[in-house]
Amino acid sequence: MRLEDFDTGTTYQARVLSSERITAEQAEEVREIVLEVEREQFDYQPGQSVGVIVSGEHDQGHKHHFRLYSVADTPATGDNGKPRITLCVKRCNYIDEYSGERYQGISSNYLCDLRAGDSVTINGPFGIPFEVPEDKDADLLLIGMGTGIAPFRALIKHIYQDVKDWRGRVRLFYGAQTGLELLYMNEEKDDFSQYYDQQTFEAFQALSPRPNWADPIAMDFALEERSEEILSMLDRPHTRVYVAGRADILETLDRVFARIIGCADQWARRKAELKAGQRWVELVY
Repeated sequence: MRLEDFDTGTTYQARVLSSERITAEQAEEVREIVLEVEREQFDYQPGQSVGVIVSGEHDQGHKHHFRLYSVADTPATGDNGKPRITLCVKRCNYIDEYSGERYQGISSNYLCDLRAGDSVTINGPFGIPFEVPEDKDADLLLIGMGTGIAPFRALIKHIYQDVKDWRGRVRLFYGAQTGLELLYMNEEKDDFSQYYDQQTFEAFQALSPRPNWADPIAMDFALEERSEEILSMLDRPHTRVYVAGRADILETLDRVFARIIGCADQWARRKAELKAGQRWVELVY
């Protein structure tokens, strides 16, 4: 997306406080980057994103490159009162489908190369937040792929550390190619382990049946294996379903939910009802 095609609004400068790799060396590189915004207020909520603007002459022929990144933590401020933002960024490289040539993702490589003290231009926040229902008995079904785990890390932390006394079920389904790429659930960093003793929280992994880049992630199997509970959650009037990650997960979810509910037409009606009530929210890219 070109900067001139997006309503960017006001931009801000942010300083890198830290950049930490959160995947093992043998896995694809993903970094957790903490920024300090050079202003007193920068209000955001779990599920929202910030824009990162990379200046320079880029291959696409424009002087600015713009990308959105989900915030991976709850709002925080430093001792100096300035807002802090945590991003979860995967270093991306792409293969041109026509030429076969490999090239680097502009924003991801730019961010992953930053180090403490560097400055970056941001804006936002953007997007519909993953709201926490007022009813603490409401169920939450969270489905994420890859770096789509970032907003759920923030949401779950908010529920158990800020809202507290949560009584509804929180079910996180998270997919990756291998166990090494389960962000915030691997040996390098396992943030979700602090919630495993919460009676309302459970997390389920959906991994590729074979650790090869071409093999599909078994999200459909993970969901169907727990279809009875998922059906009971969908039948409750206050249940929210939040989806985050690559857009190609949506086709898989439509297929598996149609099987769980009974048929494609029934699922289409149920999904439309959920969307109309803002109880089905997608954050996909």
